[in-house]
Amino acid sequence: MPPGLMRRMTEESDDERMTRLSKDRYERPLPRRFYKTVSIADDNTILLDGRVVKTPMKAVLRLPTRGLAEAVVKEWEAQDKFINPGTMPVTRYANTALDRAASERNSVLDEIARYAGSDLVCYRADRPPALVQLQKLHWNPILTFAHKTLGAEISATIGVVHMEQPPMAIAKLRDAAATLDNYRITALFNLTTLTGSALLSLMLIHRAISPEVAWAAAHVDEDYQIAEWGWDDEARARRAGRRQDFDGLVTFINLL
Repeated sequence: MPPGLMRRMTEESDDERMTRLSKDRYERPLPRRFYKTVSIADDNTILLDGRVVKTPMKAVLRLPTRGLAEAVVKEWEAQDKFINPGTMPVTRYANTALDRAASERNSVLDEIARYAGSDLVCYRADRPPALVQLQKLHWNPILTFAHKTLGAEISATIGVVHMEQPPMAIAKLRDAAATLDNYRITALFNLTTLTGSALLSLMLIHRAISPEVAWAAAHVDEDYQIAEWGWDDEARARRAGRRQDFDGLVTFINLL
């Protein structure tokens, strides 16, 4: 093995390695569709031509609810000549729940807690007044939820300089996440990385906020900038991609 590659593999984090490997996988030519029928066994296992489907880590793709299994079936049935994982979000999240959330549960919870320690909704602007009011309107209810529902006293600050949150508050948030099953932890982790807010994502998992209000809360700053300066094509495309991922996660949660 070349020394440079060995050094890179030893220095990169688990998440960086997974991202690199995932990118490498998705940049390969898409596999051809090799099956004719997709069905669901009595125990919600997904079958292709009657054969059990397995995750990338070789776990049986068995879903916790019939609704989730039916959504996975629709994604497999919708594939045409080639199988494109990018168009199969529910299947991807189910695979992650079985492969990563189960075997790496503590590290996933730790990562969620780290996000909570520098949560999007805790860092506020002091001007212009319109943005300040929008942040208060959308973000203060999230801090209230963390306090009243999760028992976590999380504070906000002005600016972007990191502010240490009380360790007890972060522990409370981690404990709240730890009560979730592997599927909901998967949704929570992906929502957190998508929105930049573990608090908002926990609120959404608890169904204490609607998806539309949550989406707006995650994009307060961006929406303000768009209102002031307008769209550009690249930003619009990124936003559409994020919205697709967000809607896939909401569907995933609702089917559990």
